[in-house]
Amino acid sequence: MRVTKAQAKQNRAHIVATAGRLFRERGYDGVGVADLMAAAGFTHGGFYKHFGSKADLMAEVSANGLSQTAAQAEGRDATEFVERYVTREHRDGRGDGCTIAALSGDAARQPGDIQKEFGAGIENLLAALQVASQGDTLGDADGRAARTTMIDMLAHSVGAIVLSRACPDGSPLADEILDVCRKEILASLAHGNSDQPAARSPEA
Repeated sequence: MRVTKAQAKQNRAHIVATAGRLFRERGYDGVGVADLMAAAGFTHGGFYKHFGSKADLMAEVSANGLSQTAAQAEGRDATEFVERYVTREHRDGRGDGCTIAALSGDAARQPGDIQKEFGAGIENLLAALQVASQGDTLGDADGRAARTTMIDMLAHSVGAIVLSRACPDGSPLADEILDVCRKEILASLAHGNSDQPAARSPEA
């Protein structure tokens, strides 16, 4: 039976979504093409009708996952982001969680194309968070300060998830890392906001 273009497009999207979940759970090198296609419900040979290589799939999955993370951050300021991100639910939901926290370590050992996708994805996430937190009309100095705050917050948030996941699931330390980091990040954000000059009311 001939597969229509619409069905082929749907099949490809399903493979990408399945690969994203498996890569986040096991890492890029922990999933073979045969296992991936079986999990997606297709034959091994069907993979090459959609992708030239596993590396091509990895790059597309990375871009897709990073775009989803940035989209989920839109409209949420830094405080809201941290409260949702640095949690036990996110820590345990590796397959459905943030691509940055799950695969940054792997990406550092992958070809340049994947690192480029991560660089672009992290930039997009920082931009979304900065707009939600500070708006998009800041001057140069304030814009640089806001970017510094977003980078610091994101690095600490990702690090908290990574460290917690490195601990055994039932370890008290896994929760302690999340609790301490979330509290400290939020305190730092609150302190930074208190240092900002109060917005002036429009003149009558």
